[in-house]
Amino acid sequence: MRIELQGVGKRYKLEWILRGIDLSIPAQSRVAITGPNGSGKSTLMKMLSGYLSPSKGRIYFRYQEEAVAVSDLYRHLAYAAPYIDLIEELTLLEAIRFHQRFKPLLPDIDTDGVYQLLGFKKAKRKQIRHFSSGMKQRLKLALALCSDTPLLLLDEPTTNLDTEGIQWYRSLIDRFAAGRTLIIASNVDVDFDFCEQRVDILDYKT
Repeated sequence: MRIELQGVGKRYKLEWILRGIDLSIPAQSRVAITGPNGSGKSTLMKMLSGYLSPSKGRIYFRYQEEAVAVSDLYRHLAYAAPYIDLIEELTLLEAIRFHQRFKPLLPDIDTDGVYQLLGFKKAKRKQIRHFSSGMKQRLKLALALCSDTPLLLLDEPTTNLDTEGIQWYRSLIDRFAAGRTLIIASNVDVDFDFCEQRVDILDYKT
């Protein structure tokens, strides 16, 4: 997935959150969006996902040299973020299967493979609402990274993860992120130090 931002800005009421973003993200690249908390990283991520529309400027998406309309963008991306909720009444297996109805998994992994990857012993039929915050974050990351999509958006991926969880996240990046356009929003180096392109969100503050 190739992404072009031309003069993009976002305003809430009378306040400009971001302005003047001209950015080119090549297909299969790894990009980190950095900056302090509350600086607009998540706002930019939501625009890159099509969830929010720019107040000014345009964002263009292309996949395999074909233009992708914003209305169809959801088919091509997987997104993990602390503010994206899981359906907590579902069990773990139900959650994985529900996710698959909307996002197919990568060819080399299936429902049981995702379960094994998570390493949650005896949790197949446990409701998500009984999971710890770290377990929920692992599930969000696993579902996103194991989805068969060319665009992968990760906002603050190691939130609520301990040291072992961070190592687990890095192993998922090594195994599942190759050949995809990966965009990570964070101010924690371990989340994105493997990215070859970095975007400082403060460059686009008014």
